[in-house]
Amino acid sequence: MNDSSSLRAPARVVALWCPDWPAVAVAAAAELPAIVPVAVVSANRVVACSASARAAGVRRGLRRREAQARCPELHVARSDPDLEARTFEAVVAAIDAVAPGVEVLRPGLVVLAARGVVRWFGSEEAAAEALIDAVAATGVECQVGVADELSTAVLAARRNALVPTGRCAEFLAPLPVSYLAVEPALAAPRRADTVDLLRRLGIRTIGAFAALSPIDVASRFDADVVAAHRSARGLPERPPSGRPIPPDLTVEQPCDPPVERVDAAAFAGRALAELLHTRLAAAGVACTRLLVTARTGAGEELARTWRCAEPLTPEGTADRVRWQLDGWLTGRNTNRPTAGIVLLRLEPVEVVAAGALQLGLWGGVGDEDERARRALVRVQGLLGGDAVRIGVLGGGRGPTERIVLVPVGDEAIPHSDPDAPWPGRLPPPAPALVLHTPPAIRLDDDVGNPVSVTERGLLSGSPARLRWGSRSWTVIGWAGPWPVDEYWWDPAAARCAARLQVLLEESRALLVFFGADGWRVEGVYD
Repeated sequence: MNDSSSLRAPARVVALWCPDWPAVAVAAAAELPAIVPVAVVSANRVVACSASARAAGVRRGLRRREAQARCPELHVARSDPDLEARTFEAVVAAIDAVAPGVEVLRPGLVVLAARGVVRWFGSEEAAAEALIDAVAATGVECQVGVADELSTAVLAARRNALVPTGRCAEFLAPLPVSYLAVEPALAAPRRADTVDLLRRLGIRTIGAFAALSPIDVASRFDADVVAAHRSARGLPERPPSGRPIPPDLTVEQPCDPPVERVDAAAFAGRALAELLHTRLAAAGVACTRLLVTARTGAGEELARTWRCAEPLTPEGTADRVRWQLDGWLTGRNTNRPTAGIVLLRLEPVEVVAAGALQLGLWGGVGDEDERARRALVRVQGLLGGDAVRIGVLGGGRGPTERIVLVPVGDEAIPHSDPDAPWPGRLPPPAPALVLHTPPAIRLDDDVGNPVSVTERGLLSGSPARLRWGSRSWTVIGWAGPWPVDEYWWDPAAARCAARLQVLLEESRALLVFFGADGWRVEGVYD
């Protein structure tokens, strides 16, 4: 008796990829002409760049200074996931109008089942052309890939290729093995280390990787690499859902009054994400595909499916809710809501066993961190979203100006690049305690004369005694001074000062600051 499942045609997948999406989003937000070279940096290195920037020699991984040296007219912007997701909503809406059922892997990459759109347009080639035209109507270029499996379709989109049925292994074989980790939405973060190991072992192509014995791969690597090996061999990918979805996991929250601002919607989304993951944890599962639905008072509804390579965390869920609502409420799409949001709903579409999540230090899925964060969220609910803040390291010369406070749950993006050159920056280590209201002190030399900083940035004498209020200490060592000459082009904000590290008796160490009003304590070292 024949197995009918073995004769069933594979469920083809369509992937649409917008190249260099972070750079495209930056250019759109800044309204830059297409010919302007753009680079997006994170941690002072280029993570994405436009085609015109690549033509000038800019590449991913370059340091910011080297990229600007290669292309002096380069427009540089910091990585902003919120901007990328908000801008991409217009593209997703255009695709969804042609072929409903879009799943967002990340901003710049979506997938959908090929069956419906191919039957509507008559062929895969016609469907691909229609999808490209729909995206082009938003002013964005994209590439389409079609294959039997999702991961192969994504790689095919990078080559703008339609892979014939049953030819996935043949298509993948000549590609570099680095392609296994080229798409973070489909690979675990540790896969890049695996690819590096394979290259050192002499395995240069996906075909050479596919030729390895499945038993050897399974005994040497983890489940993520085993899945990559199956894909390289052209075998059907195992479904992400490792078990049936337990009932009553869907969570929803009515919004009264209706929500019309992005910050209020994001705050409601964070609370809903907490409730969802509480239910997931109680059921012993984790979510890998999430359906986010928002409904307005006028009956309008926006639903998006988000697929992830790794199980979602509460922060990841809240981020995707914020991205979706931000793009809907403030994006450039034509279907912006005409009324406030009255209902938010989160529905797990696919789940895996909770063991797929990384265990926390104390056992469980970060239990201690989760309890602390839930407590902070509850305080936010009582006092408001801006009442609870955390520190983010930003750019600056002194410790006080390098600390940027952002509300808990918001994107931890500083106002200035911490890796940019800051002449006069205080060298490490940073003080353990930073005083936001620096108290005044007096610094004297060995004969009792006050010590100051000259116009050349030098001390007027050797510090011997530090007086702080009614107490005084002997200075047994110091480092500096480090002159600070800021905003010299703006007379109203100009500041010329200096910092000094002093070591006192009893192993006390202070960071002191000399300005127009004398010496003040800026920080205390532990």
